[in-house]
Amino acid sequence: MSSLSSPMPNAAAAPALTAATRLSLSLIAGGSVANIYYNQPLLGVLAQEFGPSASSLVPTATLAGYGFGILALVPMGDRHPRRGLIVGQLLLLAGALLLAALAPGLPTLAAASFLIGVLSTAAQQAVPFAAELAPDAARGRMVGQVMTGLLLGILLARTLSGFVGAWFGWRAMFGAAALLSVALAALARLTLPTTKAATLLPYGRLMESVLDLALTQPTVRRAALAQALLFAAFNAFWTSLALFVQGPPFGLDPAGAGLFGLIGAAGALCAPMAGRFADTRSPRPVVIGGGLLTLAAFGVFDLLGERSLLAMGLGVLLIDIGINTALIANQTRVYALAAGARGRINTVFFTAVFVGGALGASAGTRAFAAGGWPLLCLVGGAFAAAGVLVPLLEPRLTGSSHTPPHP
Repeated sequence: MSSLSSPMPNAAAAPALTAATRLSLSLIAGGSVANIYYNQPLLGVLAQEFGPSASSLVPTATLAGYGFGILALVPMGDRHPRRGLIVGQLLLLAGALLLAALAPGLPTLAAASFLIGVLSTAAQQAVPFAAELAPDAARGRMVGQVMTGLLLGILLARTLSGFVGAWFGWRAMFGAAALLSVALAALARLTLPTTKAATLLPYGRLMESVLDLALTQPTVRRAALAQALLFAAFNAFWTSLALFVQGPPFGLDPAGAGLFGLIGAAGALCAPMAGRFADTRSPRPVVIGGGLLTLAAFGVFDLLGERSLLAMGLGVLLIDIGINTALIANQTRVYALAAGARGRINTVFFTAVFVGGALGASAGTRAFAAGGWPLLCLVGGAFAAAGVLVPLLEPRLTGSSHTPPHP
């Protein structure tokens, strides 16, 4: 499509994605995305200081900012060199985190939280940067390695924040995160290569082409829908887990509930293996396998989770492996579509995933409040089953049972 790219004069070949660059991008992705989760273990403390509304306003502002950043900033990675965008976002992110740490009242904290969400989308510049630099034959594996860093940032942020907040206070967590953001900006400036812009489209046309991608690329739509449904199942579970295990028969405190994130971190380590399989075989069966693992997790939760912490841990491992496996495979599919439009593809894909996650979180909390753990498992399992059906039905939707390695 002419709206997806504009030829670049004298474009040089992209630098190689070295092991050092992959490590830097992994750290940047994980360290950036972690900022939108730091507030969650601190919400009780924030409510005590700023009033009950803080417990909903702060995380809502942060997630709203992240969604806005995906729409407004991530497409710019196709128009401007990503190293400069990453460095700039991280430095501004440090300022937003410092503002949060010094916030005198809830309005300032909410505004800072929104900015933290917007600027934390530096993580969504790092992943397509890896796809841009990786050779075609190894794109899934290398994107999987960078995604491991991002997923570990998501899963470990709550545990880290809970402990730092308990020992040093919530302001210390935001202050430490500001220092980390500056360090990551320096890392990006020193280690990431300089690349050419992928397109010359002005910003307005760039944003129009995001809509064009969503309307004209069925592979992007199907991958985004499948992942959104699976992420809805994932969020339905995680938003209710702490409430469930803090009650009888387990009686865990918030720190104990947060330790389930460490189990989930083990699942994130499977991302490179999923990417390697997607490279050598086909992404579609990997998506199906990840969806089936997610569905199996809800079976474990429903049958054994109310009686056994060991079963809960097994279910957490299954759901995290399943979600992460499907995510890497779906990203491998969509990043292979248009080399000059990966930032915009990322925008379409993760906007859908973000909407699915919000839907799952809302449905999960409502189901748990209305019918307890069994209804929560039913709702989460329904989302997971729908996420499996999308790739299963794909040959009928495309009119062929063959799925090419790079659709």
